This record gives sequence, structure tokens and C-alpha cells, in this order.
Amino acid sequence: MATLIYTSNMSLDGFTEDSRGGFSWAPPDDEVFVAITERMASAGTYLYGRRMYETMAVWETDPTLAERSDLTARFAEVWQAADKVVHSSTLTTTSTARTRLVDHVDAGAVEDLKSSADGYVLVGGPHLAAQALEAGLVDEIELFVWPVVLGGRNPALPAGWSAELDLLEHQRFPSGAVRLHYRVR
Repeated sequence: MATLIYTSNMSLDGFTEDSRGGFSWAPPDDEVFVAITERMASAGTYLYGRRMYETMAVWETDPTLAERSDLTARFAEVWQAADKVVHSSTLTTTSTARTRLVDHVDAGAVEDLKSSADGYVLVGGPHLAAQALEAGLVDEIELFVWPVVLGGRNPALPAGWSAELDLLEHQRFPSGAVRLHYRVR
């Protein structure tokens, strides 16, 4: 059975976006970028909501991103190699290969995917992750916590959700960001 990991960037006060919905507050330095790419490479499938999918699809639809450096080329290669399942009730088509569209989160379908997946399965985006966490589907949580307080929007973890966690790993980066990797009990 594959492990389902929720991975996200997060401000110190727990948000995934600034007050305007932006992500520029967490520009990964090379070390963070490598760590994120390694996590992405360990997964055969990514689960996304519409908004996170649209944010990430540029790694396939905009070839100039891969041309910026060896690191961005590797990330684009990794992202394109994985299967993507996009959960959206508003999208009618996708713009990337290896992408399947479903209209809602089906816990049974996610469990079936976990039992047949190669490598890890990653869930990205706070809204979809909240549904997966609340349904008890997430096995591990990996947060990249940035040294910034945003007073932003879209919390990384859902309000009202509770769980006991076991720390598996932690890593500090020169930028001051910290990677915290937990197992959900």
C-alpha cells in the first residue's frame, strides 16, 4: 500500500498564501528546491484540486521554466513524469499529459489508488488536503515552514481537524525554512 503524503509550503502562522492569494513569500532557495524535487520524484501520482493543478501545470505547458537551470529542468521532468488526478467540479478539460479529471473526492477511490500506486502518492493544495485529512486518508504530512508571518489565507491545516503526529524527520535550510515530516498516528 502506497503512503499518501500531504506536502505544502506554510508560513510560520500556518498559511499557504498571502492576503492576496500569492505565493511569492516562499521563493525556494536551491536547497529547498532540491528537497521539494526529491519528494516529488518519490511519488508516482499527485492529487490536486483545481487551483493547485492550474498553478503547477506550467511545469509542462511553459517550456521556458525548465530552461532556467538544471534544477528547474529536473523539477519539470519529475512533474511531467507523474500521474495527476485533478479533483474539480468546474474544470472540463486538462492541459497536461498523464492527467485525469474527477469531479469530487471519493475516499474509496483514493484508497484503491493507494493500494495500486507505485511510489508515494502526494496530495497538494490546502483545500483538497483538508478533505483527505478529515477523511483519514493522509498517512504523512511534510511541511516546509518559512520564517514569515503572513496573516494570510488558506491555512495549511484545516480548522477543527486534530491528530497526533510522530516526527519522522526535520531539516533546516540556510534560508531559515524548516522541513518538518510527520507520520499521522
